Amino acid sequence: MTAYAFGFDIGGTNTQSGLVSEEGALLWMNSVRTEAHMGNEHVMELVRQQVELGIRQSGVSREQIAGIGVGMPGAIDPKRGICVQSINLAFRDYPIGDKLQALTSMPVVVENDVRMYVYGEAVCGAGQGYGNVLGLTIGTGVAAAWTQNGEIYRGGGIAGEIGHLRFEELSYRCTCGGTGCLETIVSATGLAHQARQAVRGGERSLMAELHASPELLTAKDVSDAYDQQDPAAIAIMNRTGRYLGKALSYLVQILDPDVIVIGGGGAKAGERLLSPARETMLRLTQPIYHEGLAVVQAARNDESGILGSALWALRQLGKSRKQGY
Repeated sequence: MTAYAFGFDIGGTNTQSGLVSEEGALLWMNSVRTEAHMGNEHVMELVRQQVELGIRQSGVSREQIAGIGVGMPGAIDPKRGICVQSINLAFRDYPIGDKLQALTSMPVVVENDVRMYVYGEAVCGAGQGYGNVLGLTIGTGVAAAWTQNGEIYRGGGIAGEIGHLRFEELSYRCTCGGTGCLETIVSATGLAHQARQAVRGGERSLMAELHASPELLTAKDVSDAYDQQDPAAIAIMNRTGRYLGKALSYLVQILDPDVIVIGGGGAKAGERLLSPARETMLRLTQPIYHEGLAVVQAARNDESGILGSALWALRQLGKSRKQGY
Protein backbone atom coordinates (compact mmCIF):
# COMPACT_ATOMS: atom_id res chain seq x y z
CA MET A 1 0.00 0.00 0.00
CA THR A 2 1.35 3.43 -0.96
CA ALA A 3 2.35 5.62 1.98
CA TYR A 4 1.62 9.34 2.15
CA ALA A 5 2.64 12.22 4.38
CA PHE A 6 1.46 15.74 4.94
CA GLY A 7 4.03 18.44 4.32
CA PHE A 8 3.75 21.86 5.94
CA ASP A 9 5.66 25.04 5.17
CA ILE A 10 4.76 27.40 8.02
CA GLY A 11 5.67 30.99 7.26
CA GLY A 12 5.18 34.29 9.02
CA THR A 13 2.43 35.26 6.58
CA ASN A 14 1.08 32.08 5.02
CA THR A 15 1.07 28.37 5.83
CA GLN A 16 1.19 26.01 2.87
CA SER A 17 0.17 22.39 3.22
CA GLY A 18 0.10 19.40 0.94
CA LEU A 19 -0.37 15.65 0.85
CA VAL A 20 2.50 13.83 -0.87
CA SER A 21 2.98 10.20 -1.89
CA GLU A 22 6.20 8.28 -1.24
CA GLU A 23 6.94 8.61 -4.98
CA GLY A 24 6.87 12.42 -4.67
CA ALA A 25 3.44 13.06 -6.21
CA LEU A 26 1.62 16.09 -4.79
CA LEU A 27 -2.01 15.01 -4.48
CA TRP A 28 -3.47 17.96 -2.61
CA MET A 29 -2.27 21.45 -1.74
CA ASN A 30 -3.69 24.44 0.12
CA SER A 31 -2.56 27.77 1.55
CA VAL A 32 -4.02 29.76 4.44
CA ARG A 33 -3.01 32.80 6.48
CA THR A 34 -0.82 31.84 9.42
CA GLU A 35 -2.08 34.60 11.73
CA ALA A 36 0.92 34.10 13.99
CA HIS A 37 -0.14 37.10 16.08
CA MET A 38 -2.96 34.94 17.47
CA GLY A 39 -0.47 32.74 19.27
CA ASN A 40 1.31 29.39 19.07
CA GLU A 41 -1.78 27.36 19.91
CA HIS A 42 -3.70 28.99 17.08
CA VAL A 43 -0.98 27.99 14.59
CA MET A 44 -1.05 24.41 15.83
CA GLU A 45 -4.84 24.27 15.54
CA LEU A 46 -4.55 25.65 12.02
CA VAL A 47 -2.24 22.74 11.11
CA ARG A 48 -4.70 20.26 12.58
CA GLN A 49 -7.54 21.76 10.54
CA GLN A 50 -5.50 21.52 7.35
CA VAL A 51 -4.79 17.84 8.05
CA GLU A 52 -8.50 17.14 8.37
CA LEU A 53 -9.27 19.19 5.26
CA GLY A 54 -6.60 17.36 3.27
CA ILE A 55 -7.97 13.96 4.25
CA ARG A 56 -11.50 14.96 3.24
CA GLN A 57 -10.56 16.57 -0.07
CA SER A 58 -7.84 14.14 -1.25
CA GLY A 59 -9.74 10.92 -0.72
CA VAL A 60 -6.68 9.31 0.91
CA SER A 61 -7.60 7.32 3.99
CA ARG A 62 -6.12 8.22 7.37
CA GLU A 63 -4.60 4.72 7.57
CA GLN A 64 -2.43 5.42 4.51
CA ILE A 65 -0.92 8.57 6.01
CA ALA A 66 2.38 7.76 7.70
CA GLY A 67 2.88 11.12 9.37
CA ILE A 68 3.44 14.85 9.10
CA GLY A 69 6.51 16.84 8.10
CA VAL A 70 6.80 20.45 9.24
CA GLY A 71 9.22 23.05 7.94
CA MET A 72 9.34 26.38 9.75
CA PRO A 73 11.76 29.30 10.05
CA GLY A 74 14.19 29.64 12.90
CA ALA A 75 16.36 27.39 15.04
CA ILE A 76 14.93 23.86 15.18
CA ASP A 77 15.90 20.87 17.28
CA PRO A 78 14.79 18.04 14.97
CA LYS A 79 15.64 15.25 17.41
CA ARG A 80 13.17 16.55 19.97
CA GLY A 81 10.78 18.19 17.50
CA ILE A 82 11.19 21.56 19.21
CA CYS A 83 11.25 25.04 17.74
CA VAL A 84 14.00 26.61 19.81
CA GLN A 85 13.32 30.07 18.43
CA SER A 86 11.41 31.54 15.52
CA ILE A 87 11.26 35.31 15.67
CA ASN A 88 8.78 35.71 12.79
CA LEU A 89 6.37 33.22 14.38
CA ALA A 90 7.02 34.14 18.04
CA PHE A 91 7.82 30.52 18.96
CA ARG A 92 10.34 29.83 21.73
CA ASP A 93 11.26 26.37 23.07
CA TYR A 94 7.93 25.09 21.76
CA PRO A 95 7.33 21.32 21.38
CA ILE A 96 5.92 21.32 17.84
CA GLY A 97 6.24 17.56 17.41
CA ASP A 98 4.56 16.55 20.66
CA LYS A 99 1.80 19.13 20.30
CA LEU A 100 0.87 18.15 16.73
CA GLN A 101 1.08 14.44 17.48
CA ALA A 102 -1.40 14.96 20.32
CA LEU A 103 -3.71 16.94 18.04
CA THR A 104 -3.58 14.61 15.00
CA SER A 105 -2.58 11.19 16.38
CA MET A 106 0.17 11.08 13.74
CA PRO A 107 3.98 11.06 14.14
CA VAL A 108 5.56 14.43 13.35
CA VAL A 109 8.99 15.37 11.97
CA VAL A 110 10.11 19.00 12.38
CA GLU A 111 12.91 20.79 10.52
CA ASN A 112 14.03 24.23 9.38
CA ASP A 113 11.98 25.51 6.42
CA VAL A 114 14.93 26.35 4.14
CA ARG A 115 16.42 22.89 4.62
CA MET A 116 13.06 21.37 3.71
CA TYR A 117 12.76 23.62 0.66
CA VAL A 118 16.22 22.66 -0.58
CA TYR A 119 15.63 18.98 0.17
CA GLY A 120 12.46 19.18 -1.94
CA GLU A 121 14.41 20.68 -4.84
CA ALA A 122 17.19 18.12 -4.36
CA VAL A 123 14.95 15.06 -4.59
CA CYS A 124 12.30 16.14 -7.10
CA GLY A 125 13.22 19.57 -8.44
CA ALA A 126 16.13 21.35 -10.09
CA GLY A 127 18.67 19.49 -7.94
CA GLN A 128 17.44 16.03 -8.85
CA GLY A 129 20.26 13.81 -10.10
CA TYR A 130 23.02 15.85 -8.45
CA GLY A 131 25.02 14.53 -5.50
CA ASN A 132 25.81 17.85 -3.81
CA VAL A 133 23.08 20.49 -3.90
CA LEU A 134 23.42 24.01 -2.54
CA GLY A 135 20.13 25.88 -2.40
CA LEU A 136 19.24 29.47 -1.58
CA THR A 137 15.84 30.99 -0.91
CA ILE A 138 15.46 34.69 -1.60
CA GLY A 139 12.42 36.35 -0.10
CA THR A 140 12.14 38.84 2.73
CA GLY A 141 15.69 37.72 3.49
CA VAL A 142 18.08 35.16 2.07
CA ALA A 143 19.15 31.82 3.55
CA ALA A 144 20.92 28.68 2.35
CA ALA A 145 20.92 24.94 2.92
CA TRP A 146 22.79 22.07 1.34
CA THR A 147 22.47 18.35 0.89
CA GLN A 148 25.12 15.76 0.17
CA ASN A 149 23.94 12.50 -1.36
CA GLY A 150 20.50 13.06 0.13
CA GLU A 151 21.70 13.97 3.62
CA ILE A 152 21.02 17.40 5.12
CA TYR A 153 23.87 19.41 6.61
CA ARG A 154 22.94 21.20 9.85
CA GLY A 155 26.23 22.22 11.44
CA GLY A 156 25.57 23.05 15.07
CA GLY A 157 21.90 23.59 14.28
CA ILE A 158 21.65 27.01 12.64
CA ALA A 159 23.90 26.63 9.58
CA GLY A 160 22.89 28.50 6.45
CA GLU A 161 22.06 31.99 7.74
CA ILE A 162 24.01 33.61 4.90
CA GLY A 163 21.70 36.61 4.85
CA HIS A 164 23.78 38.00 7.68
CA LEU A 165 27.15 37.79 5.96
CA ARG A 166 28.36 41.38 6.23
CA PHE A 167 29.94 43.60 3.61
CA GLU A 168 31.69 46.66 5.02
CA GLU A 169 30.91 48.82 1.99
CA LEU A 170 27.15 48.41 2.49
CA SER A 171 25.53 50.94 4.80
CA TYR A 172 21.99 49.52 4.96
CA ARG A 173 20.69 48.62 8.41
CA CYS A 174 19.42 45.07 8.83
CA THR A 175 16.50 43.85 10.94
CA CYS A 176 19.04 41.81 12.95
CA GLY A 177 20.49 45.09 14.24
CA GLY A 178 23.64 44.92 12.14
CA THR A 179 24.78 46.99 9.18
CA GLY A 180 25.73 45.76 5.72
CA CYS A 181 24.13 42.30 5.85
CA LEU A 182 23.78 40.51 2.51
CA GLU A 183 19.97 40.34 2.76
CA THR A 184 19.67 44.12 2.96
CA ILE A 185 20.40 44.07 -0.77
CA VAL A 186 19.94 40.44 -1.95
CA SER A 187 16.25 39.98 -1.13
CA ALA A 188 12.87 41.05 -2.43
CA THR A 189 12.94 43.63 0.34
CA GLY A 190 16.40 44.78 -0.72
CA LEU A 191 15.40 45.18 -4.37
CA ALA A 192 12.38 47.27 -3.37
CA HIS A 193 14.50 49.38 -1.00
CA GLN A 194 17.01 50.16 -3.74
CA ALA A 195 14.21 51.13 -6.11
CA ARG A 196 12.69 53.50 -3.57
CA GLN A 197 16.09 55.00 -2.86
CA ALA A 198 16.71 55.59 -6.58
CA VAL A 199 13.36 57.27 -7.14
CA ARG A 200 13.62 59.41 -4.01
CA GLY A 201 17.11 60.43 -5.14
CA GLY A 202 15.71 61.79 -8.37
CA GLU A 203 17.03 59.18 -10.81
CA ARG A 204 15.25 59.18 -14.17
CA SER A 205 13.33 55.91 -14.18
CA LEU A 206 10.08 54.34 -15.31
CA MET A 207 9.73 53.18 -11.72
CA ALA A 208 8.95 56.76 -10.68
CA GLU A 209 5.74 56.58 -12.72
CA LEU A 210 4.41 53.27 -11.41
CA HIS A 211 2.96 54.41 -8.08
CA ALA A 212 1.80 57.57 -6.35
CA SER A 213 4.59 57.08 -3.77
CA PRO A 214 8.04 55.47 -4.04
CA GLU A 215 7.20 53.58 -0.82
CA LEU A 216 4.83 51.38 -2.85
CA LEU A 217 7.55 50.04 -5.17
CA THR A 218 8.16 46.28 -5.08
CA ALA A 219 10.75 43.82 -6.36
CA LYS A 220 8.37 42.92 -9.20
CA ASP A 221 8.33 46.57 -10.25
CA VAL A 222 12.12 46.41 -10.62
CA SER A 223 11.80 43.32 -12.84
CA ASP A 224 9.05 44.91 -14.95
CA ALA A 225 11.06 48.11 -15.44
CA TYR A 226 14.15 46.03 -16.25
CA ASP A 227 12.21 44.35 -19.06
CA GLN A 228 11.48 47.78 -20.48
CA GLN A 229 15.20 48.55 -20.55
CA ASP A 230 15.00 51.04 -17.70
CA PRO A 231 18.62 51.98 -16.82
CA ALA A 232 17.95 52.42 -13.09
CA ALA A 233 16.24 49.03 -12.82
CA ILE A 234 19.02 47.34 -14.79
CA ALA A 235 21.63 48.91 -12.50
CA ILE A 236 19.76 47.73 -9.38
CA MET A 237 19.41 44.18 -10.66
CA ASN A 238 23.05 44.01 -11.74
CA ARG A 239 24.26 45.35 -8.40
CA THR A 240 22.10 42.88 -6.49
CA GLY A 241 23.28 40.03 -8.69
CA ARG A 242 26.91 40.94 -8.12
CA TYR A 243 26.50 40.74 -4.35
CA LEU A 244 24.70 37.42 -4.70
CA GLY A 245 27.57 36.18 -6.88
CA LYS A 246 30.13 37.34 -4.34
CA ALA A 247 28.35 35.40 -1.57
CA LEU A 248 28.12 32.35 -3.84
CA SER A 249 31.85 32.51 -4.53
CA TYR A 250 32.53 32.05 -0.80
CA LEU A 251 30.10 29.13 -0.54
CA VAL A 252 31.36 27.39 -3.69
CA GLN A 253 34.95 27.30 -2.45
CA ILE A 254 33.85 25.93 0.92
CA LEU A 255 31.20 23.42 -0.16
CA ASP A 256 32.13 22.53 -3.77
CA PRO A 257 28.51 21.89 -4.89
CA ASP A 258 27.48 20.25 -8.16
CA VAL A 259 24.52 22.59 -8.60
CA ILE A 260 23.27 25.81 -7.01
CA VAL A 261 19.49 26.17 -6.93
CA ILE A 262 18.07 29.66 -6.42
CA GLY A 263 14.47 29.79 -5.20
CA GLY A 264 11.96 31.84 -3.24
CA GLY A 265 9.91 34.82 -4.33
CA GLY A 266 12.93 37.01 -5.08
CA ALA A 267 14.32 34.36 -7.42
CA LYS A 268 11.40 34.95 -9.79
CA ALA A 269 13.62 37.67 -11.25
CA GLY A 270 15.26 34.72 -13.04
CA GLU A 271 18.19 35.46 -15.35
CA ARG A 272 17.90 39.19 -14.67
CA LEU A 273 19.45 38.32 -11.30
CA LEU A 274 21.18 35.02 -12.02
CA SER A 275 23.21 36.23 -14.98
CA PRO A 276 25.24 38.87 -13.08
CA ALA A 277 25.41 36.52 -10.07
CA ARG A 278 26.82 33.69 -12.18
CA GLU A 279 29.30 35.99 -13.90
CA THR A 280 30.58 37.39 -10.59
CA MET A 281 30.78 33.98 -8.94
CA LEU A 282 32.85 32.55 -11.77
CA ARG A 283 35.15 35.58 -11.82
CA LEU A 284 35.85 35.29 -8.08
CA THR A 285 36.37 31.51 -7.87
CA GLN A 286 39.22 29.36 -9.04
CA PRO A 287 38.58 27.65 -12.42
CA ILE A 288 38.90 24.20 -10.80
CA TYR A 289 35.42 24.77 -9.30
CA HIS A 290 33.75 25.76 -12.58
CA GLU A 291 33.55 22.49 -14.49
CA GLY A 292 30.06 21.02 -14.31
CA LEU A 293 28.79 23.63 -11.84
CA ALA A 294 25.31 24.89 -12.70
CA VAL A 295 23.43 27.86 -11.23
CA VAL A 296 19.74 27.39 -11.92
CA GLN A 297 16.33 28.63 -10.87
CA ALA A 298 14.24 26.36 -8.63
CA ALA A 299 11.93 24.03 -10.57
CA ARG A 300 9.18 23.45 -7.99
CA ASN A 301 9.51 26.79 -6.19
CA ASP A 302 6.07 27.22 -4.55
CA GLU A 303 5.78 23.48 -3.84
CA SER A 304 9.32 22.70 -2.70
CA GLY A 305 8.80 23.31 1.01
CA ILE A 306 5.76 21.05 1.09
CA LEU A 307 7.45 18.30 -0.93
CA GLY A 308 10.64 18.44 1.10
CA SER A 309 8.85 18.35 4.46
CA ALA A 310 6.63 15.42 3.47
CA LEU A 311 9.38 13.36 1.82
CA TRP A 312 11.83 14.00 4.65
CA ALA A 313 9.17 12.86 7.14
CA LEU A 314 8.55 9.68 5.13
CA ARG A 315 12.27 9.03 5.06
CA GLN A 316 12.69 9.57 8.81
CA LEU A 317 9.69 7.36 9.51
CA GLY A 318 11.04 4.56 7.31
CA LYS A 319 8.23 4.79 4.77
CA SER A 320 10.08 5.77 1.59
CA ARG A 321 10.65 3.55 -1.41
CA LYS A 322 12.02 5.90 -4.03
CA GLN A 323 15.81 5.82 -4.29
CA GLY A 324 17.42 8.96 -2.92
CA TYR A 325 14.79 9.59 -0.29
